Amino acid sequence: MDTPPTQSLEIRANEVAKPANSADRTRVLVVDDFDDAREMYAEYLEYVGFQVEVARNGVEAVEKAQGAPPDIILMDLSLPVMDGWEATRLLKQDHRTRNIPVMALSGHVLAGNAEQARQAGADEFVAKPCLPQDLEDRIRRMLKPSKAKGRP
Repeated sequence: MDTPPTQSLEIRANEVAKPANSADRTRVLVVDDFDDAREMYAEYLEYVGFQVEVARNGVEAVEKAQGAPPDIILMDLSLPVMDGWEATRLLKQDHRTRNIPVMALSGHVLAGNAEQARQAGADEFVAKPCLPQDLEDRIRRMLKPSKAKGRP
């Protein structure tokens, strides 16, 4: 044996302590035109172990999702260029992105918005402001069934 047992244990401990390879982490696309909200959610989700991409409008969100599909999309509904409603519809109509769960986020909580978001293709509706930890919990719950089935 070339490596002394104690050194071998240190090597294994260091390997375990390394952060997960980014390819192994759940990929989240955070779409919000408000810089503070987008950065707060992105930083928190990265801190708790997700790999995060961001987009500032619906067009950017659709392009990023089609180019490198995330595991889940957090979609603000009030966006410039293309709103979150239309971006969600486009994503759900595209065979490359239709199975990506979309969590619609909106600060405009009017009667019927949750149902309209679902009709546009959103899998869940969340009223903003939302605590980052609550968002994390919802993401983990939403992904649990799809992780069990395995993604194609």
